[in-house]
Amino acid sequence: MNALRTTILLAGMTALFMGVGYMIGGTGGMALAFLFALGTNAFAYWNSDKMVLSMQGAKEIDPRSAPELYQMTQRLADNAGLPMPKLYLIATDQPNAFATGRSPDKGVVAVSSGLVKYLDSREVAAVIAHELAHIKNRDTLTMTVTATLAGAISMLAQFGLFFGGSRDNNNPLGFVGVIAMVILAPIAAMLVQMAVSRTREYEADKDGAEICGDPMALATALEKISSLSKRTVNEAAERAPAMAHMYISNPLSGARMDNLFSTHPNVENRIAALSQMASSVRGGGGGQTPRQRVNPIEANVRPGQSWRTPGTRPRPDDGKPSGPWG
Repeated sequence: MNALRTTILLAGMTALFMGVGYMIGGTGGMALAFLFALGTNAFAYWNSDKMVLSMQGAKEIDPRSAPELYQMTQRLADNAGLPMPKLYLIATDQPNAFATGRSPDKGVVAVSSGLVKYLDSREVAAVIAHELAHIKNRDTLTMTVTATLAGAISMLAQFGLFFGGSRDNNNPLGFVGVIAMVILAPIAAMLVQMAVSRTREYEADKDGAEICGDPMALATALEKISSLSKRTVNEAAERAPAMAHMYISNPLSGARMDNLFSTHPNVENRIAALSQMASSVRGGGGGQTPRQRVNPIEANVRPGQSWRTPGTRPRPDDGKPSGPWG
């Protein structure tokens, strides 16, 4: 049902894009808008991951710089039947994460330094599993397409304000129609984009909980992320708000309600769904059985431990591994 809903929403976005072209230049404008949409999406298909990572200031990490995090991600990827994705670090104290890449073979998972600082090993594993679910479901490509089309629709609407009001361009509604289009088309595109994002987040929560085998770990991770994000500014996300829907939780200040203009579902609704999933599994009530849980001990991480972030000194407690950063 979610896949069908996403397909319908994407079709609506494409139709809206072509409708804006028709309002600007009639059937010829509609054809040009369609060709432009193909071009922008082709560019986004091949370059979206590089653009997103660059805009968020992410730096690649490897097994030497983060051995435990890398090992955990590898085990989760195996559990999900995916190739090992590339791992990136976002230098922000706000706990968050996102996935990108045009296909599972080109998958990328980016985590913030705040995520490994404030969340324990079970919760970090659950967040990574959520992002792997996005990669497996090809949500990263879907969301890139919707973001690209939404931006192009807004640009075309502004273009139509200057060139869509003349009488010789086959515009069916004249200048009044153009004014309405300039106001309403970007809003409609934003609503479709937000609807696609919220649809895929619920599905990734469910699939991510199955990948890590621990629905309540994802629930507590979402609760911590939501609470801490309200008190921490993610400067890279604020500079590129169009990418906010890619994060596991809204990284922007404000607009955190489950309404038409929210990029993410209400966190309480997501936690309730995960709690119901966990109860169904425990009670054998017909819920899907989670896949094998990633064992924190096998990953050389103590349960409940908050991992050390880069640039800090090891803990002088028991000489055990201090986290994915060495």
